[in-house]
Amino acid sequence: METLSRLKFLKYVGVSGAALLLPKLSSSRDTISSRTPTEPAVLRMAHLTDIHVEAGKDSEAGFANALQAVNSLAERPEFILNGGDSIMNSALNLSRERVKNQWELFHKILQDNNSLPVHHCIGNHDLYGWSSPNQAHTKGKKWALDEYKMEQPYYAFEKGNWKFIVLDSIHGRDSIPGYYAKLDEMQMTWLGNELAATPANQFICIVSHIPILAVCTMFIGKNKDREHWSIPNNALHADADELTALFYQYPNIKACLSGHIHLVDHVNYLGIDYYCNGAVSGSWWKGNYHQFPPSFSVMNFHDNGKVERELHYYNWQSSS
Repeated sequence: METLSRLKFLKYVGVSGAALLLPKLSSSRDTISSRTPTEPAVLRMAHLTDIHVEAGKDSEAGFANALQAVNSLAERPEFILNGGDSIMNSALNLSRERVKNQWELFHKILQDNNSLPVHHCIGNHDLYGWSSPNQAHTKGKKWALDEYKMEQPYYAFEKGNWKFIVLDSIHGRDSIPGYYAKLDEMQMTWLGNELAATPANQFICIVSHIPILAVCTMFIGKNKDREHWSIPNNALHADADELTALFYQYPNIKACLSGHIHLVDHVNYLGIDYYCNGAVSGSWWKGNYHQFPPSFSVMNFHDNGKVERELHYYNWQSSS
């Protein structure tokens, strides 16, 4: 009996990722793609997530370079989906003025280096006071919505024969960190109604900041001891079982996109492709996070429901 190669084994179990090509990542820019040139995409979308802008050469130049790389692609995407965590906003005692300055910097770099339409998804770092115990994050979300010019934190829009459903993963709690990944009852009802109202012949892509399913969540933080893996619910949706059961009722759901973890993977579960798409900032503008450099993804959505990812390691280098 022939021994399965590592690549064949990963295909067999339905899990694949950029780690398969990690030996090629020595260059400052690389692209990983399963796209067949003879099958042109109906719709191309750039997914930029976890940008974490703050004042400083690495952050400012890095974000600008990523946008320039997106806008200069030979096959330009039709739009950008910002997966959240646009600003750094990390310190517990960060002043409102400094957070305001980070938002201003984000908007300026985006305006100066991008000509594509942008849709936004809210991340935890977008919320002022996100790391402190908070049951609602009402004020922080209102501020982020104002910055993104969004009416509400979850919404849907259509492009061609595709519907994109953007979720709000950030659910407040009265402990540290002050959030975990979950849809509240109102959002879950809205999602169910949105899915039910979508024609069966229209394909769906779900977008969330925090993954609904991702293998790479096992490798962040101190999640492993000698006997057990432990994945916190601020790294993976606590309601993943409920969501995957709901999604199973709709075969036209083809893909789910996320960020948050700063790592890259691809999981196929019950016929749906779950893509965790790394981070524009890599290790928060300090180089690679584990084995993954700063990157963005281009998603190709075909009119037959097929979805493919191109992973781009753009031209960025730390000044340190």
